[in-house]
Amino acid sequence: MRFIEWLVYTGNKHLKIATFPGMWERTVTIGSAGKTFSVTGWKEALAQAFWIDIKRMDDPECYFNSLPKELEVKRDRMVRLLESVGLTPIVPDGGYFIIADVSLLDADFSDMKDSSEPYDYKFVKWMTKNKKLSAIPVSAFCNAETKSQFEKFVRFCFIKKDSTLDAAEAIIKAWKRQAS
Repeated sequence: MRFIEWLVYTGNKHLKIATFPGMWERTVTIGSAGKTFSVTGWKEALAQAFWIDIKRMDDPECYFNSLPKELEVKRDRMVRLLESVGLTPIVPDGGYFIIADVSLLDADFSDMKDSSEPYDYKFVKWMTKNKKLSAIPVSAFCNAETKSQFEKFVRFCFIKKDSTLDAAEAIIKAWKRQAS
């Protein structure tokens, strides 16, 4: 169905892994409309809403058309913010997370008890406690062999209210000024 491909940004196309040679039999696709649309417990109503919006796929106001446009603006804002403080974000073609190497941001882990944790775990804990800003350690998604390659990266979520993004921007810019 066409609506599965909706959360990609201008100029990009979602490539389903199951469509690649030999992958149909080896792929399990799992999704959660309840989580994607923040309506857990309302799956029947969501199914009805899908059918209504699918009929208006050519309308710019269709949810499947308007959400990627809204998120692309938020993504680009987050990219500019991270770049403005000297970080190099990995710009996603779709979705609502952005990954950046945060090793250039000054963080003091001297009061951390468990020094055996990967850098990104320590960084996220430190940042949450000291800067009141949260992220997800990328190495949490890695196996033991590749964890060390990704421990300087964290994943920021940008599907937030503008007021939340404003607050995050103020925190990051003030942090960078303090470090300079």
